[in-house]
Amino acid sequence: MFYWIYDISNGYLAGLVCLVCLGYTWLGLLVLRPWIRKWLGPEPGENEFVSYFLSSYGVFYGLMLGLVAVATYQDYRDVDSSVAREVSSLAAIYRDVSSYPEPVRSNYQNHIREYVRYVIEEEWPAHQRGIIPAGGTTRITNFQLDLFAFQPKTKAEEIVHVEAIRQFNVFIEAQSARLQSVTTGLPEILWYVVAIGAALNLALIWMFSINRFSVHLVLSGILSVFVGLMLFFIASMDNPFRGAVSITPEAYQMVQKRLMIPQ
Repeated sequence: MFYWIYDISNGYLAGLVCLVCLGYTWLGLLVLRPWIRKWLGPEPGENEFVSYFLSSYGVFYGLMLGLVAVATYQDYRDVDSSVAREVSSLAAIYRDVSSYPEPVRSNYQNHIREYVRYVIEEEWPAHQRGIIPAGGTTRITNFQLDLFAFQPKTKAEEIVHVEAIRQFNVFIEAQSARLQSVTTGLPEILWYVVAIGAALNLALIWMFSINRFSVHLVLSGILSVFVGLMLFFIASMDNPFRGAVSITPEAYQMVQKRLMIPQ
């Protein structure tokens, strides 16, 4: 529902989230503050009571928000590591097949070059829209059929062939992990909990009784901006292939430039 946020820049996204939180907090203060002060009455210890409750609530919500932020960042790092492992294994396969005799060698190299080109130019842009195209799997399947059909004639060729197959299996595992992570993200129900928790946390600021309204606005504004920044961080790190803070095909481009140049 909210994938459109990944089509705008980080600065605009951060400003939008913080503005929503700030507007919600200040609107509540402006509209509900008189009614809340009348409802709470002139009780001298009302601020202490609200402060204790806010502190207790803040511990639980802050702990949950921190854990969600850490988990989101860890998922991002795991996907990034999976892509790096995929590229490393593919580079190793390319070096292995470069030891095969002709014309098998050129055929294998062309398979890998075409796959890398496809990933960079076609598959990755599709990932950024949450789509998993089938072209990459088709190309790898064709390469696998040719690779497994090779019959070594010498001991050296047999050793190289075994190593190439081993690296190919490592590559397949990493590629599967990358494809599975294209559509993964925080569960929708968890986003509801985070959003409702933020709204309740900011609403508690309305309960304070501060005679200087300008001070009340400043303090509530600081808290709401911080909550907005935390929500922005989680949203930007969620869905690792979307948005400005996303995993790029730079590793593939580097391998393509440095290793897979046609002779």
